[in-house]
Amino acid sequence: MPAPPRSTRAAKPETEREVKMEVAPQFSLPDLGGVTEGLTASEPRHKRMHTVYWDTRDLRLARWGCSLRHREGEGWTVKLPGSVEGRLLVRGEHTFPGAAKLPAAEAVDLVRAYLRSAALEPVATLRTHRVAVDLRDAEGAAVAEVVDDEVSVLDGRRIAIRFRQLEIEVGESASAELVEAVVGRLREAGAGEPDPTPKHVRALGPRATAAPELAVADAGPPRSAAEVVRAALASSVVRLLRHDVGVRLGGDSEEVHQARVATRRLRSDMRTFGRLLDEPWADSLRDELGWLADLLGAVRDTDVLLERTRARVAELGEEGQRLRPLLRRLAEERGEARARLLAAMRDGRYVALLDRLVAAAQAPAFVADAGELTIEELPAMAARPWRRLRDAVRRLGTKPTEEELHTVRIAAKRCRYAAEALIPAIGADARRFAGAVAGLQGVLGDHHDAVVAGAWLRRVAPELSAASAFVAGRVSVREERLAAESAGSWRAAWKKLDRRRLTGWMAG
Repeated sequence: MPAPPRSTRAAKPETEREVKMEVAPQFSLPDLGGVTEGLTASEPRHKRMHTVYWDTRDLRLARWGCSLRHREGEGWTVKLPGSVEGRLLVRGEHTFPGAAKLPAAEAVDLVRAYLRSAALEPVATLRTHRVAVDLRDAEGAAVAEVVDDEVSVLDGRRIAIRFRQLEIEVGESASAELVEAVVGRLREAGAGEPDPTPKHVRALGPRATAAPELAVADAGPPRSAAEVVRAALASSVVRLLRHDVGVRLGGDSEEVHQARVATRRLRSDMRTFGRLLDEPWADSLRDELGWLADLLGAVRDTDVLLERTRARVAELGEEGQRLRPLLRRLAEERGEARARLLAAMRDGRYVALLDRLVAAAQAPAFVADAGELTIEELPAMAARPWRRLRDAVRRLGTKPTEEELHTVRIAAKRCRYAAEALIPAIGADARRFAGAVAGLQGVLGDHHDAVVAGAWLRRVAPELSAASAFVAGRVSVREERLAAESAGSWRAAWKKLDRRRLTGWMAG
């Protein structure tokens, strides 16, 4: 498989919002005009389509809720894992040009986290006769398309199975009442209840509906410490895989944040559960995760600074326009950090790390006596980071330095992650404690962001014009004031946390 290029270029990125319904062979598409006031239906359009779906031998994409297909005349389309919102199945859809012989590299890039090192191959060939009807509102604007697909699944030249499926694809402006009215009319005509199962999943059969190779399921309270470890690792690995595509697309800075949180949680959990894990195995994974976390962190830190500076520019109105050069500079720095991150994510090192992480979540490398540790002994693992946090706070003087408060913030983050990893086993006590630690972490995080922003403005001010440097100085003073306020308020969050009723569940 050729390596993806340096950019992800979609010809048609969009969000698909649709209702799927199964119908019998004798079904007749009814007239949909007038199902709501002013709604009109076009004359039916007929189209024949030839579609080939690609996946791994174990149907990895289908099991994760993705699809990769080539359709004659349309090119390559990736559909990403979706969500059900009322009647609608909502999911991202990205189409790329390309010949049928090999999947477009840009398309493969979007599903790389789910594929990892597995090879792609054609898994289903569909021949479809489509009848499509456009629905328009009273002003003539298109609000939905209803298609009636008669699908033949091919096995070579032989037709293996046939089925029919209706799809109601709606735009963002379509109301829930419109969707219900169209569904109601189709149900009256004999269509089945809405069923979000995609065509290729129906064509592939039960194997395509199996759980992915790594899933986070609520199977009730864990029965052993080993189950707690597996659940913690699996949760963060799944988070990383789910946000991989958002990081690649780059449309939402929250995607980078969530991927970074996943790497940090994994490193923290391997430290928390270090007593149970093979040390060289865990250290090696933590080192590789540190490499990825640094790349994600460079983008995320610039995102935070950029968002903060934009807010200050908006607050200052016309005067804030003098800081526009700083916004351009930050955007350039973010672009450079993002380019380094994407290059790493398209490198074999990253793919190998994802493979290792999935394997680690499936079967952690436990030490020989890990199975002997009971659920009752787990709280001691949260007690260690709690003691480190408590000791760090107690070492602070009456006027702690920025570096000392930053050290406490890091200790709070590790303490919170440890408690959250134990929530499945401990329950409400661990959840309440983690929430209180999060409060402390939040206050110290605000302090850190203000300190970083103020320091950056002071550093770059000499490079600006006199007028811009003056405004940058004003903003820097404001950041210093915000840092001082948060530095003075963190003790209230600490007092709320340092209470026996919150910490008594931990041993030691």
